[in-house]
Amino acid sequence: MSEQIPIICIIGPTASGKSARAVEEAHSRDGEVISVDSRQVYRTLDIGTEKIAQEEMRGVPHFLIDIHDPRDAYSAGDFVNDAEALIRDIRARGKTPILAGGTHFYFDALLAGLSDETAVNEKLRAELETLPTEELAARVRAADARRAKELDPSNRRRLVRALEIIEAHGKVPERKPRSEYAVEWILIDPDTETLRARIDARLRQALERGLVEEVRRVREYVGDERLNELGLEYRIIGEYLRGERDESSLLPSLSSGLYDYARRQKAWIRKLSLAHGIIAEAR
Repeated sequence: MSEQIPIICIIGPTASGKSARAVEEAHSRDGEVISVDSRQVYRTLDIGTEKIAQEEMRGVPHFLIDIHDPRDAYSAGDFVNDAEALIRDIRARGKTPILAGGTHFYFDALLAGLSDETAVNEKLRAELETLPTEELAARVRAADARRAKELDPSNRRRLVRALEIIEAHGKVPERKPRSEYAVEWILIDPDTETLRARIDARLRQALERGLVEEVRRVREYVGDERLNELGLEYRIIGEYLRGERDESSLLPSLSSGLYDYARRQKAWIRKLSLAHGIIAEAR
C-alpha cells in the first residue's frame, strides 16, 4: 500500500475566516492553498463569492480560483480531478497542500469518492425540470432525509441529480472514506451570535463594494437561468433586477438565506467532528 499524502483541510461556515486561516497555515507550514469553493472557480464572480484578493494572499499561491467561464458548468468530478493533480504537484515540490473552503460536497467527493456512476435519466430529468425548486427539495427530503440535509435546497442541478439517483437506487448511496490522504482537519465554528454579526457585516460591505452591479454584469453575460444556479446572492439580486422584489428586501433576505446556509454547513461540521473526534475552534 502506497504512503498516504498528508494534507490540511480547513472548513467552516461562511464568514468564519477560512481564507485568512489558510494563508496563516501556508506561511507557517510552507504550504500552498487549493480553494474548495464551487463558485470561486468562475471568473467575474468576485464580490458575491467573497473571493480572496491578491493582497490578502500575502504571496501564497492559490489554485482553483478564476479558472472557468461562468457560463460553463464545473462539477464535483471536475474538482476531484483538478484537486488530485494539484495535491500531487504541490507535494512533489516539497510543499504542504492546504485545502480551504465552504463547499463541503467537494470535500466529500475528494475524500470519500463520488456517490456513484448512475446514468443520467433524460426522461425523468425532463419531468423534474418542469417543477419548482421548492418541490424538488421537498421530494428529496421525503425520499432521502440524510441526503437532503447535505444539499443546498436552492440548487436545482444537485436536487435533480439526487432525485435521479434516488429513482435508480431508492436513496443516494453513502460513500466510503478513501485512504490516499492523511488528513489534518482544522474546523472553525464560531458561535451563532458571532456568525450572524459577521454575515451581516460582510453583506453590508459587499453591497457597498458594488455587489448589485456585479450581479447586473453577470446576468447580462449568462442570462437569468444560469444566474439562478450561481448561488443565493446572485439569485436574490437577480430577482431585484427583474423587478420581483424591492431593494429594501435585499439585506434581510440575503442575511436570512446565508445564515440558513451557514446552519447547514455547521451541521456538516458537527457530524465531521463527531466522526473524527475533532474539537472545532470557535474563532
